[in-house]
Amino acid sequence: MKDVIKKRVLVTGGAGFLGSFLCERLLSEGCDVICMDNFFTGRKANVAHLMNDPYFELMRHDVTFPFYVEVDEIYNLACPASPVHYQFDPVQTTKTSVHGAINVLGLAKRVKAKVFQASTSEVYGDPNVHPQPESYWGHVNPIGIRSCYDEGKRCAETLFFDYWRQHNLRIKVARIFNTYGPRMHPHDGRVVSNFIMQALKGENITIYGDGQQTRSFCYCSDLIEGWMRLMASPDDVTGPINLGNPGEFTMIELAENVIELTNSNSTLVFEPLPADDPKQRKPDITLAREKLGWEPTVALRDGLAKTIEYFDGLLKQSL
Repeated sequence: MKDVIKKRVLVTGGAGFLGSFLCERLLSEGCDVICMDNFFTGRKANVAHLMNDPYFELMRHDVTFPFYVEVDEIYNLACPASPVHYQFDPVQTTKTSVHGAINVLGLAKRVKAKVFQASTSEVYGDPNVHPQPESYWGHVNPIGIRSCYDEGKRCAETLFFDYWRQHNLRIKVARIFNTYGPRMHPHDGRVVSNFIMQALKGENITIYGDGQQTRSFCYCSDLIEGWMRLMASPDDVTGPINLGNPGEFTMIELAENVIELTNSNSTLVFEPLPADDPKQRKPDITLAREKLGWEPTVALRDGLAKTIEYFDGLLKQSL
């Protein structure tokens, strides 16, 4: 019967940048996919090409309210992930992480589904340990302007592991580091989308601080592969597992790559560093290599070229 009946998968936040790629991947693997999104940051354009697939269903719903579907697996991606969006309504951001996790876990318990949590490298805060292993508990400001996201995600991890211990729920927790690619929101305030949009428009590229703070950039297809491998891993592999690219770049290096790839005449301008902005961010992916046989394969310049092509198309459509 397993060869006849498709696996039923719910993706919360499925119309977002990464959620839409996950929905595509799941459909290609022969799954029956329910994509749930309230369209705060997700966009119908990201999944419009999937609407004619008989095994794809789009549901407008906010994860902070209970929902009832019959599924075998759940991927919980619902939450605004960029400072511009999650600071717009910080109380709602915390609710999305915490109430959303409670609703997802309650559903998983009822239908006995395996459940995946898209956590974040933000749980490490502004780290004192570099690179960051999963054993590091973090250095987080609990009352800062980023806390709604950082602490919301930390609390969601707590809930997942308590459901695992208390109810024997099958959980998978991934800590996601900076990810980029086509379908990013052009005005999400993230550094890759900011730099590309500014360069394509010939505007000055805004760098906060001295530009020496570092990030590690993982291309979207690499990340989705990591998610799939984590979900398919044995039940005793719960995570949390870091998923990201261990290549480390300063903001100035990133800006210089974008300017070169866009053939832009943009120049760099410097602004004060926002509060609680991490100075270093780089994953230790030893555990992902050992448990999942996973590591990124897409080089930064190759991924940037594909992302630039996408944003260039968006700008041309708006003319």
